[in-house]
Amino acid sequence: MKVHEYQAKEIFSEFGVPVPEGYAVFSVDEAEEAAKKIGGRVAVKAQIHAGGRGKGGGVKLVDNPNEVRKVAGEMLGMQLITHQTGPEGKEVQRLLVEKATPIARELYAGIVLDRTTGRYVVMVSTEGGVEIEKVAAETPELIIKEWIEPGFGLLPYQARKLAYALQLEGDQVKQGIKCLRALWRAFEANDCSLIEINPMVVTETGEVLALDAKINFDDNALARQPDLSGLRDLSEEDPQEVEASKYDLNYIKLDGNVGCMVNGAGLAMATMDIIKLHGGEPANFLDVGGVASSDTVANGFRILINDANVKGVLINIFGGIVRCDRIAQGIIEALQEMKVSVPVVVRMEGTNAEEARKLLQESSLEFIVAGTLEEAAQRAVSAAGGGQA
Repeated sequence: MKVHEYQAKEIFSEFGVPVPEGYAVFSVDEAEEAAKKIGGRVAVKAQIHAGGRGKGGGVKLVDNPNEVRKVAGEMLGMQLITHQTGPEGKEVQRLLVEKATPIARELYAGIVLDRTTGRYVVMVSTEGGVEIEKVAAETPELIIKEWIEPGFGLLPYQARKLAYALQLEGDQVKQGIKCLRALWRAFEANDCSLIEINPMVVTETGEVLALDAKINFDDNALARQPDLSGLRDLSEEDPQEVEASKYDLNYIKLDGNVGCMVNGAGLAMATMDIIKLHGGEPANFLDVGGVASSDTVANGFRILINDANVKGVLINIFGGIVRCDRIAQGIIEALQEMKVSVPVVVRMEGTNAEEARKLLQESSLEFIVAGTLEEAAQRAVSAAGGGQA
């Protein structure tokens, strides 16, 4: 789960990570009032779940409250396009008005899980203000890392090492250590999957501040973080993905035209691969779970066909815990209740697969029943209007 910059900064403040004074606003009146409260020069920042806002015109420095009102009016409701939003952009529905910070240096700090070692890693770089992926690709030696041993947290000597790696001097070293250790406490306490400050800045007066803030939370841990669920902004998420989450379905929208419904993430990845192998493009990743029921199949199919890009559907089910004939009956019942105008290819293997194929073939619906995964992929790609079949 992602949150907005202003929400991340509120969490930072709770744990002692220094941030500029700022206020979330939802109207031009609130923006003007926030600017008056802060006084002096302010930054007006569009709040969307995407990076690159400054380059897209979503961050403006403003000198007086009257100008803030004008800038806020231009930003609110705009369709902000960045390299992370895609060409359709995202509508700006809220802003962060915060005290402008005179910057001497821009740095980077972040924490993420290193899956190769099974440990969290704290990363810092003197190359702040740019995409960390670009730094990693072009100058990886400028990213300094410290791995956290389970049960120990970020130790003082590690934070000190990172602060020196950031080339902090004098009192800045103490500030940097305090900031990094507070960042780790925020990460650990909130079951984060990612936390970033880009940029972390040294101001002209020598303060170390989090000028930006990004937090992603582990969805699987939200059950023990009830307060965090209220931070979720559904308007920033794909409507089909939101709908899928209501039924505990794992759904990710893609750009192709072959809708995929599979039980098991590994099988889903293999299905997507073989669709591409035969010249097609998957429209989504949809895993209905290892114990798929007729209800989950029905809900999953409803989400699939609501995607206007889907020109054909491939249902690929392995019956292990759940029998194939029960899944087939669920598919039949689901399709009888909804209008389906695209070809549906079904491939089933496992427990009672023969019975399932017979049910599908004898139903009044026009399923394309395939015997193998390769045949299913070929026929699905062909039915969607392309490929090598």
